[in-house]
Amino acid sequence: MRALAALLVLALTHAAAAQIGVPAVRLPSVGVPNLPAATAPLDATLPRADDVQALRELRRLHVRELLRHREVIETDAHGAPIVRGEILALTAQGAPMPPAAAGVTVLRELTLAGLGLRLVVLHANSDTVGTLQRVQSADPAGAYDFNHVFTVSGLLAAPAGPGAAAPDAGAAVSATLGLIDGGVYEHHEVFAGVTLHQHGCAGRPVPDAHGTAVASLLVGRATALHGAAPGATLYAADVFCGLPTGGAVDAVAEAFDWLAHERVPVINVSLVGPPNKLLGEVLTAVLARGHIVVAAVGNDGPAAAALYPAAYPGVVGVTAVDARGRILPEAERGAQVKFAAPGADMAAASTGPGYVRVRGTSFAAPLVAGLLAVRLPAPEKSAADAAVASLAQSAQRLSQPVPNPVSGYGLVGAELRRQPALAGLRD
Repeated sequence: MRALAALLVLALTHAAAAQIGVPAVRLPSVGVPNLPAATAPLDATLPRADDVQALRELRRLHVRELLRHREVIETDAHGAPIVRGEILALTAQGAPMPPAAAGVTVLRELTLAGLGLRLVVLHANSDTVGTLQRVQSADPAGAYDFNHVFTVSGLLAAPAGPGAAAPDAGAAVSATLGLIDGGVYEHHEVFAGVTLHQHGCAGRPVPDAHGTAVASLLVGRATALHGAAPGATLYAADVFCGLPTGGAVDAVAEAFDWLAHERVPVINVSLVGPPNKLLGEVLTAVLARGHIVVAAVGNDGPAAAALYPAAYPGVVGVTAVDARGRILPEAERGAQVKFAAPGADMAAASTGPGYVRVRGTSFAAPLVAGLLAVRLPAPEKSAADAAVASLAQSAQRLSQPVPNPVSGYGLVGAELRRQPALAGLRD
């Protein structure tokens, strides 16, 4: 409980540490071959009830904190945060603008050349929810939705030790990875020798604790911590930039476009939010070009509604296990779960010289992304499917049948969990 309390204190200061529940959907599983039955039963042991309740309270508290920025944030009909007054429209690149509708004006346009799409941001001159309904009714065939705000999917505890360790001189993995998250603190020792391309925030680096931790689990290479693809090239898009509206769909869409243009084969997204029609269209375009998108399934609990982008068809959703191989009790369940990976009782890089303790599906997803990146050197649809199938064949079956809504095809990357003590963190 003391460790959880430390997580709660730090997480409540983060700009985007909550998740929003949304209507559930049933999705098809990733196309991989039939797999053997489970070799070990799934451990269903739960922690103390007050631990689970504290995690739920964290989500509610942070949603309220986010909504304090009422000058730029409001909610949709389901209570999910959206950018105040903004409606998104999506068209093919070069297609005519959406027909004009009463009550809206064009704020800006984003050309998503890497995906062949154009995103138009409209301003609702009155009630945003009602305006979206009127715009969609006036153009039933058009693609419109709110500019939803997505949030991160994990908790970080404050450093409990110096965490000093010399960079590892081992050889780097030949792979390329993409990250859509907060900014990366590139001066941390785990990124020494790593080729890091950062994007967003008008070229102004805004290091972020969550983004740095996830990046370290992707490509970090130091004595205290190795990522799943140590030393691999990383393209990192910051969609938060320290803003209350950070994580909005238009920023996430632009980040996907940048990574598609750069032909980054595997993209990690440790963000969660409600279903959004336009983001779904963007994901469809990304996946059709042969990229693999890996996403955290979220921590709203086993009975919670599905969160996105993990729940979009074709996305590789990842759940998390603790040091004993048990699925985290707060991890979401459903058809979107494709793999389990370590996501608790582990360390990651901080925005200073040391390390932090992390927990959540946010930190399991990059381990799966790294394992897939070494299997997919470039975007290509059949090769992407083969990479996912190959990883599924290597997974440790935690339950049967396979796949299942708790652990998907099973546990991968168990050897990648770095014990906090190795990074100078006290238990």
